[in-house]
Amino acid sequence: MRHLLALAIKFVMVTVVLLIVLTLSFDVSFVNTLLISLALTALSYAVGDIMIFLNAGSPENQSARNTVATLVDFVMAFLVIWLIGWLLTGENFAMATPALLSALVIAGGEWFFHLYVDRSVVPEYNNYKSAKG
Repeated sequence: MRHLLALAIKFVMVTVVLLIVLTLSFDVSFVNTLLISLALTALSYAVGDIMIFLNAGSPENQSARNTVATLVDFVMAFLVIWLIGWLLTGENFAMATPALLSALVIAGGEWFFHLYVDRSVVPEYNNYKSAKG
């Protein structure tokens, strides 16, 4: 249940950013923006928030894990928005600027989202004790 709530929060965050940047500022259709939001949310939660964030360092070093995961989320957001946007709109280079702007804003939000994931979604991860002693 915690993961579903986290996915919903992330989807809302990504969708709001993409609606403002893609739809309102760059005239990408609402449906295309929603499709990009769905794809980006699913991929970045699985890869950036679960795989990378939780495994990029020791549980005690949240700042380093957060930095690595946020950088990965930035690159992933840029590539997903640009590539899917290009496929949906047929505009290759025209999607680069909105993808970059969106990725920057989303990466800023991801920093705080990772704090939420650490505290509320996987709090048991922070209580991890090494078997090596």
